Amino acid sequence: MGNILCCITTTKQTKNLSIDKQFKFPSPLPSWPAGEGFASGTIDLGGLQVCQITSFNNIVSISKIGSDDNGVTFFEPRSIPDGFSMLGCYCQSNDTPLFGWVLAGRDVSGGTLANPVDYTLVLSVNDSCYIWLPTPTDGYSAVGYIVTSSSQKPSTDKIMCVRNDLTDECESDALLFDADNSVNVYSSRPKTRGAQALGVSVGTFIIEDENNTSYSLLSCLKNNNFDTLSSTMPNLTQIEALIQEYSPRIYFHPDETYLPSSTTWYFSNGVLLYHVGDESSPIRVEPSGSNLPQGGSDDETYWLDLPVDETEKERVKKGDLESSEVYIHVKPMLGATFTDIVIWVFYPFNGPATAKIGLIDVPLGRIGEHVGDWEHVTLRISNFNSVLYRVYFSEHSGGTWVDTPSLEFQNGTNNFIGYSSLHGHATYSAPGVVLQGTDVVGLRNDTAKSNMFLDVGSKYSIVSAEYISSVIEPPWLNYARKWGPQVTYEIGVELEKLEASSTGIIESLVEELLVILPSEIYEEDGPTGPKMKDYWYGDER
Repeated sequence: MGNILCCITTTKQTKNLSIDKQFKFPSPLPSWPAGEGFASGTIDLGGLQVCQITSFNNIVSISKIGSDDNGVTFFEPRSIPDGFSMLGCYCQSNDTPLFGWVLAGRDVSGGTLANPVDYTLVLSVNDSCYIWLPTPTDGYSAVGYIVTSSSQKPSTDKIMCVRNDLTDECESDALLFDADNSVNVYSSRPKTRGAQALGVSVGTFIIEDENNTSYSLLSCLKNNNFDTLSSTMPNLTQIEALIQEYSPRIYFHPDETYLPSSTTWYFSNGVLLYHVGDESSPIRVEPSGSNLPQGGSDDETYWLDLPVDETEKERVKKGDLESSEVYIHVKPMLGATFTDIVIWVFYPFNGPATAKIGLIDVPLGRIGEHVGDWEHVTLRISNFNSVLYRVYFSEHSGGTWVDTPSLEFQNGTNNFIGYSSLHGHATYSAPGVVLQGTDVVGLRNDTAKSNMFLDVGSKYSIVSAEYISSVIEPPWLNYARKWGPQVTYEIGVELEKLEASSTGIIESLVEELLVILPSEIYEEDGPTGPKMKDYWYGDER
């Protein structure tokens, strides 16, 4: 890749950086209920035992000269237990407290680990930062780099490569550092991810440039013991303890009209099941959803709708916060080295959207309204040590991963705070206005604290954990059809109203707005339920 000399500095920082401090939870983690293997410190991937290292020695920091970017720091894992070997170094942005991990490995079956035979220098920076790619012997793969502050090639005893049958393909993830000459540093992750995927993240990083996709030379690990989920995943009692320890409080905007409810409350208040060809005779849904059609896929022959009576319809739209509960889906991730606790919240109605055009807020009529709105937040917890490392906040058709140090916590507890956007119910980690679009034109997502909130840990139901036989899925979860009807308003008419209300320069901005509105704004059908989403079995986007 060549040296980067003109744009990077490794001079010792004179200002205090967030990474100079290690992140600590507001409250010490508890002792968890007894179980088979969850939070035991090690996981056997099939002859290769791995542990999570969270203490590091600082090697070197780099940053761009003349940039506000504080750069990144490279670390070497320390306090590696006896018998375990380093698999790679760690890298983190300097903008957040130190809070990361890499895996170390121990051969427990013979031949799963081997020293490299050489190294290739893939990046050098100002004669003080050198990043080396191990050259594995035949039948083995490198899963991490070594970083040194000297040009002297590291000893081949410094790191281990992993036998190919215990590795999988990895890819770049989040951008950690954007250097000139198109050289970038990324975190890494398995290329194939999901509840049944075997790929295991090593916690290391990737160096990538436009001419040499060096990330293809690194692998992640693979869990060949995946079928023995009980040896790593939390049991039911442990899941309940994790929910109490980490569950969020979700705040609603002071002007929110459309609040969540439980499915039982929703069905008990006159919700109707319609069938194509028999629209004049809808069936009232049982409180448990037991009379909903089960399984299959959305064939567009069934849908739910609010009560026919207008007064009742408007009442049900507003939900019932007092009786609300959330629904928990638990699944293995990253080769069962992590547990995803997915928190689903149901809203009977999604309200209309508001656009921002220049300095003007423009109500979008009935655009964005639909019956039945499912939103979720995902907690990603390490099966090595029970630590919450990331939280995914769903936001319309996408979402955002937020690392734990960037969360807002509630009153000295380890329960974090989320914010539900006004009418649209997208979830965010901080209050304020998030604009989907540009600084000039976009869709408003307003969040703020109020006296309306949902404490997830106070009322929840674990509705799915496929590896625990005692968890029985409720009938409504396996209802594959729409949770709302086709939208009765005509989107074209609403847009014409919007354009008609705009003049001059604002009119041209309206046209720009129509291009960037998210696709779900134009959806004419009600949404499907949680189990029909691609990330039910897959990973978050």
